Amino acid sequence: MIRQYELVEKVRGYDMATNEDLLNRAYIFSMKAHGSQTRESGDPYFSHPLEVAGILTDLKLDWTTIATALLHDTVEDTLATLEEIEGKFGNEIARLVDGVTKLSQLEMASADPNQQAENFRKLVLAMSNDIRVLLVKLADRLHNMRTLSFVRNPDKRRRIASETMDIYAPLAERIGMQNIKDELEDLSFAVLNPEARESIASRLEFLREQGGDLVGRVTEELRRNLANEMIKARVLGREKRSFSIWRKMERKNVSFEQLSDIMAFRIQVETLEDCYRVLGVVHGRYSMVPGSFKDYISTPKRNGYQSLHTAVIGPEQQRVEIQIRTRDMHEVAELGVAAHWIYKQSGEMADGSQYRWLRELLEILENASNPEEFLEHTKLEMFQDQVFCFTPKGALIALPRGATPVDFAYAVHTEVGDTCAGARINGRMVPLRTRLSNGDQVEIMRSKVRAPSPTWEKFAVTGKARSAVRRFIRKQQRSQYLDLGRAMLKKAFRERGEEYGEKKLTAVAETLKMRDSDEICAAVGRGELPAARVISAVFPDQTVKARAGKLLSRIRPRGKPRRGGDAAVPIRGLIPGMAVHFAGCCHALPGDRIVGIITTGKGVTIHTIDCETLAQFNDTPERWLDVAWNVDDETPDVHVARIETVLMNEPGSLSILASVIANNHGNISNLKIVDRSTDFFEMLVDIEVHDVKHLTNIIAALRANAAISSVDRARG
Repeated sequence: MIRQYELVEKVRGYDMATNEDLLNRAYIFSMKAHGSQTRESGDPYFSHPLEVAGILTDLKLDWTTIATALLHDTVEDTLATLEEIEGKFGNEIARLVDGVTKLSQLEMASADPNQQAENFRKLVLAMSNDIRVLLVKLADRLHNMRTLSFVRNPDKRRRIASETMDIYAPLAERIGMQNIKDELEDLSFAVLNPEARESIASRLEFLREQGGDLVGRVTEELRRNLANEMIKARVLGREKRSFSIWRKMERKNVSFEQLSDIMAFRIQVETLEDCYRVLGVVHGRYSMVPGSFKDYISTPKRNGYQSLHTAVIGPEQQRVEIQIRTRDMHEVAELGVAAHWIYKQSGEMADGSQYRWLRELLEILENASNPEEFLEHTKLEMFQDQVFCFTPKGALIALPRGATPVDFAYAVHTEVGDTCAGARINGRMVPLRTRLSNGDQVEIMRSKVRAPSPTWEKFAVTGKARSAVRRFIRKQQRSQYLDLGRAMLKKAFRERGEEYGEKKLTAVAETLKMRDSDEICAAVGRGELPAARVISAVFPDQTVKARAGKLLSRIRPRGKPRRGGDAAVPIRGLIPGMAVHFAGCCHALPGDRIVGIITTGKGVTIHTIDCETLAQFNDTPERWLDVAWNVDDETPDVHVARIETVLMNEPGSLSILASVIANNHGNISNLKIVDRSTDFFEMLVDIEVHDVKHLTNIIAALRANAAISSVDRARG
């Protein structure tokens, strides 16, 4: 345990402006406050804040942060108050202690995923105000992980290790604290998968016994080769950590015996030019492993990390990984954000470029509907490997591997993503689901009339893009449910001969346990609140005239389709997949007589009036809704129809089918061969059309062709 004078001397060694008196007072205050408290290991509790302070002095953090480390548990675990801290040590330290205290109170006391997500949300908010809160928290977590073996409850050990692996290790990586990240992962790995870690450790020990000081010999040969080229360099070698080896075995799906690159070497030089000279020497002397070279100097990682990475078949025919960097790059790689510690007078971050990821987390936080969604997106953001792409003006955008132009658009700016209409990659138009590759130049085509598509969520990979799409869907869904519910209530009022009014709904909102009329309409649109119940609340003294049987008798007969008359609820303008869903069993089209089935939480599903599926809803007539198309001939919508067709099994038949459909302004969206013989094959074809008349024209044109034996509209 570091002594008081040793701690102060250590801080003064790298920060001559240190307030020694304040550090001494913080040391004594914390020691007295914790008094005789002990940890589960039996050590004095004060040893913990002292060790946390020691970890942060190794990172050469400012004396304010060191004082915060000494005091970070006093408000939570002792009788000391935040007001007392502020009076003795000032507002800045009190604010930092308060931030860390709030996070400490959020330690995972249970395995509740909601609580874990909420913890992380509050962590992001705290570190966005002052990232030193995160640094103290990381040091606190590191010391707790080092002493985790003393925690008696095995379930608690696993929960803490899991939280560390999922949240704190990725955060450490994001701010460039590579050593802390590696140690947190390895300590968590020892708890979460002790057998695997022990297996790897024993194999490493066996290799050391077989090869002797192989790391030392390889290090010496690399140093000698560089000296022969008159390059002044420092060569450091080490074995990879157990978790790093395990992760590579999982990622590459190989056994330990097949994994030869278990040694890593760092070469430090004085200048940027020397980095590339060393790379030339290494590649000239040894065979490079194809696909292993990465230039993080010209394209740094998002946390500011720079280095050249390569793998070669090196000395003694050993496959080794080599990192080449300058001393300044090494300092950033080891110390991360602490290496470029620049603060404004307020204590906030001065340079925002390396904190772009943090701003993106805050945007995700604003868009997420609940803590679990936020945690899902942020874990996605932090765990995936990166791909580097360029804007047309040459700006570099780093994205997770597997990212698409939609992710790129939202990475540039939220507004660019919201108005994205298409994309060009390296000058070629591509679908928005196309995966980006390193070095791609991406141009986003924008349109003010376009909006995010719900389908984007299926292929977007970044948290920012997915949360923005979900935000749009939630906003649109509420609007759609509101419009649908209001139309359903207006129809119900008309059937009673009453005039619809928002004030009437507001008057019964409390009775229905709703906030206002909008919430009532949205609940009716979602199918969560029957319109009949609203009518009963508005007119409690009257009997309900419109019975479900009467509704069924009115909508069952077949006749000329209505175009949005008073008796039916119009569905035009309601986006499919939100408040309205078109059933896949009958593929209703404008021109068909239709009926809606209300499903709780999903709105209305549209069927044709003769759909066989409707029979299963005969016992629940209250779920039936009379609906109409209300078609606008000037701007017809596109709907999907399905046909069953039998084609001659001859060359060119499929081409004829596609040509006839295209010539009649239809578009094939899906095609499936369901049966095939020597003479014929049967197919189901989905076609984008405007209405029943459009589909009828296509079917007539298909029947007129000799290559097509039969064609009918599919009804099931």
